[in-house]
Amino acid sequence: MEVEFETPEEPGADQKDRRLVVRSLIPNGITVLALCAGLTAMRFAMAGQFERAVVAIIVASILDGLDGRAARLLKGTTKFGAELDSLTDFVNFGVSPVMVLYIWSMQELGGIGWIAVLGYAICCALRLARFNVALDDPDKPEWTANYFVGVPAPAGAWLVMLPLYLSFLGLVNLNHVPVLIAAYSLFIGFLMISRIPTFSGKKMRIRLGREWVLPILLGVGLVAAMSLNFPWHTLCLIAFIYLGFIPFSLSRYRRHMAEDARLDVSSLP
Repeated sequence: MEVEFETPEEPGADQKDRRLVVRSLIPNGITVLALCAGLTAMRFAMAGQFERAVVAIIVASILDGLDGRAARLLKGTTKFGAELDSLTDFVNFGVSPVMVLYIWSMQELGGIGWIAVLGYAICCALRLARFNVALDDPDKPEWTANYFVGVPAPAGAWLVMLPLYLSFLGLVNLNHVPVLIAAYSLFIGFLMISRIPTFSGKKMRIRLGREWVLPILLGVGLVAAMSLNFPWHTLCLIAFIYLGFIPFSLSRYRRHMAEDARLDVSSLP
């Protein structure tokens, strides 16, 4: 997503004549909007508007998913854009969510609450750094592309805000239990830097019969309607489903590994 230039063909041409390629600016602009949303979330939290803070972080995560797709669609993917996106991810998913939780509850713990903030933020930074330097192994089985190593940063941000969702519903008043919030934040941070495989869904190729088309579209419509009318219920449901799927993804990953091991043994002379 780097800003590219069209340089004149003549070596002695004036460098001021270089022109911007607009398609490279669009993905960068989306990334900057995502950064603005993440930073604004902390402003809302300082003003005591925690529901708006959560919405701002969710908007930032949606924009984060759009900028990469826009870059690939417009053929504007560059190293500059990748670095900008990574730095924005750290602010939006490694700093903003846990700062909102700190202002909402953990600041009552003083230094202990701040340790939880630092722990989560450092885990997110390590998660993003590991993702950035990860090299594709050509010898890896194709099925491994269906899994992340650990919980990705955007999912971690959605999960760490689960106590806020529950409090917005009025089910439990968790901001009066800051120790629990701190422990939960560190737990989500651990999930991000862990080696636990989690489903990515990027390479999943599931073929369904035609009879499933209408029920699936109906389900999508129902989820959209729930998200608009009952946003906190929907976010709680998504968070619990995601956490519940982690043991299942680990089990599936180990099953794939066992199958590959059996095939390797059977192929020996």
